[in-house]
Amino acid sequence: MLNFSLYFNLRLSLILVISTALIKTGNWYFLAIYLILAFGWTFLLKTPIFTLIKLLGLELIFLGLMSLPLGVEKASFLILRSLLCLLIMNSFLLTIPKYHLAIALKGLPLPVKMQEIVILTAQYLEILLLEIKQMHTAAKLRGLKGNSQWLRYISASLIGSLYLRSLDRSERVYNAMLIKGYNGNFPVVIKISKMEHFILIITAIIGIILTINSYNSLI
Repeated sequence: MLNFSLYFNLRLSLILVISTALIKTGNWYFLAIYLILAFGWTFLLKTPIFTLIKLLGLELIFLGLMSLPLGVEKASFLILRSLLCLLIMNSFLLTIPKYHLAIALKGLPLPVKMQEIVILTAQYLEILLLEIKQMHTAAKLRGLKGNSQWLRYISASLIGSLYLRSLDRSERVYNAMLIKGYNGNFPVVIKISKMEHFILIITAIIGIILTINSYNSLI
């Protein structure tokens, strides 16, 4: 991954995505420019290619079903533009640990409460999924089988058990946070160098110029 801060990579990815999404529909020339930028960004981030291709393949199926009723030419443009946006963001997301995205959101102008909710959700969603996996494994080891009515009863029992475990774990986590000095705000330090600020400003200006020119000329 580039030797830039997490906040810089997220902001630059968002600038590229927004600029790509605002290109005038049907302007293939400017879309080709962003295609080069998107592949360059993917290369610089050293994104795992095979994982990225699998992810984009699944998203392409959904985009195709949604866009085909619009006509071949317009649908092709919209699909390619959407894929470029997904390529840029997926390249960023696949090169960072899951919990780092929530931390990176602290560098965006979002409401504080929303940031805290996202950070806590991202941090403990993986724990909750692990609990579900453990309960599922335990049920299989106990040989819980039967007809559909019996399986529905087992599923309802597992959901209830998961709810109780979640409540118990949330109380323990909250008490641990209070002991560690939690006061409603996560002390995340945001550091962006002057060079990174300069690159972001230049990229934003270039994106604005390209977007405006895409509406002034239709090549």
